[in-house]
Amino acid sequence: MAVLTAYARVYVDDLDTALPTFEALTAARPGLRFAYRDLELASIGNYLLVAGTPQALAPYRDVQATTIVDSLDEVFAIVEREGGETLDGPNEVPTGRNLTIRHPGGAVIEYVEFDTAKVQARSAQ
Repeated sequence: MAVLTAYARVYVDDLDTALPTFEALTAARPGLRFAYRDLELASIGNYLLVAGTPQALAPYRDVQATTIVDSLDEVFAIVEREGGETLDGPNEVPTGRNLTIRHPGGAVIEYVEFDTAKVQARSAQ
């Protein structure tokens, strides 16, 4: 199992208001931008901006990072073996499949296995 990249999560009220500052800070444009449930998300540099109302964000605020991996099944096996707890998933999401885990020690991480076709479709938006 390989970790391909990790994104620090940044929770914001409005994606369009937040993005210009992150574009200036990273000298980059958003790589992905998509809606999921009542949220809007955009990756830019090593950040994942998650926008929504306080109510929409509430269930996700404990998640500290999003990690892209090449095998969600292997993550699940490792965390189960190490004594972690599955909080959500695996689920089908706009970019592939995800799984949210509480690690031993308390860290809460979302893991995503990208589906190349879905990611390419989201990159064009």
